[in-house]
Amino acid sequence: MQYESNGNEQARIPLRSILGLPVIVAALGYFVDIYDLVLFSIVRVPSLKSIGISGQELIDKGVYLLNMQMAGMLLGGILWGVLGDRKGRLKIMFGSIFLYSIANLANGMVSTIDAYAVLRFIAGVGLAGELGAGITLVSEVLHKSVRGYGTMIVASVGVSGAILANFVAKGFEWRTAFVIGGLLGLLLLILRISVTESGMFKGMEGTDKPRGNFLALFTSSDRFSRFINSILIGIPTWFVVGVLITFSPEFAKMLDIQGAVSAGNAVMFCYLGLVFGDFASGFLSQLLKSRKKVVLIFLGLTMAGIGAYFTSRGVSSATFYGICTFLGFASGYWAIFVTIAAEQFGTNLRATVATTVPNFVRGMVVPITIMFQLLRKGLGLQQGALSVGAICMAVALFSLWRLQETFHKDLDYFEEYL
Repeated sequence: MQYESNGNEQARIPLRSILGLPVIVAALGYFVDIYDLVLFSIVRVPSLKSIGISGQELIDKGVYLLNMQMAGMLLGGILWGVLGDRKGRLKIMFGSIFLYSIANLANGMVSTIDAYAVLRFIAGVGLAGELGAGITLVSEVLHKSVRGYGTMIVASVGVSGAILANFVAKGFEWRTAFVIGGLLGLLLLILRISVTESGMFKGMEGTDKPRGNFLALFTSSDRFSRFINSILIGIPTWFVVGVLITFSPEFAKMLDIQGAVSAGNAVMFCYLGLVFGDFASGFLSQLLKSRKKVVLIFLGLTMAGIGAYFTSRGVSSATFYGICTFLGFASGYWAIFVTIAAEQFGTNLRATVATTVPNFVRGMVVPITIMFQLLRKGLGLQQGALSVGAICMAVALFSLWRLQETFHKDLDYFEEYL
């Protein structure tokens, strides 16, 4: 297969190099990552009931545990990102999956809310490192003309972990479901032994260039602009997941959907769409030789999906779930968005950015849901959601316009900072 890169340079890239061990391991790591991330949301109620929580506390303690996990992810995003640039991509992939695997195994044995909270925090720290380290490694080991295929595979395989989590949660007791996640992670560590470190990182180790300085992202207006805009192009994804999918039972009732709608099924169908969306966006970016054009197309699809969601009054639950699947597909530019973030920065800051950006976007679900709660009180459920969605879309489109195209960018360079 022949691929043309920028200018007259040509490279013959065999399929087996795209499907090499680094891509496979990064994809399976993200698979286990998403499994755990979604599993907690699915088993929240039965797990809390089994340790004596009931009534209103099911919501209150559930929010508390979710916030603990999110706090761990925000802290872990910075921690693993900095370590990824200082110690290597592979060490971070090993460390992050080992941490959340152990946390999962222990999570299957909790009997108090305090122990549950501590373990969700530890799991959150571990979960934060997987995707960024994997995308960074894959972006650096593959030729620039095909690296989009690699990140496409990582994301497409990864988000399918949500589907497995839904089936496991329905087929096994919640403690067993957590143990299964932990064992999957530990098994993956064995596979990672054969993966080699990125050549770009190895080349940087022999220099005196400063590496992994998170604060350097804020000491230059150019670096800060690239960093913040890389974050903001991803927020529509978490508007869809954090508002439209999470509160789908409430919206379904408002829209007179015929038949029962559960948040668990809505999440499963949304992530099913994400699998195909991540695959399609990655493939399309290679076809169009552009990251920005693909994000623009998928933002347009997301707007169309939101329109279909709020004009679905009176449809069957099956049709409503179909719209949730389409919204997942339209939000499936996650791989491209993280790839853009990784490609915006030099080797000495790449892991820091690629790891912090997706976790900061996940953290944006907090202000998005707070804004939704405030606006729905004055505007109503539908208008409140539409207003928040419009703000997220406008911010993402403006940020996308501000970012440079990175498809043909050579990543073997350093960021100059003190």
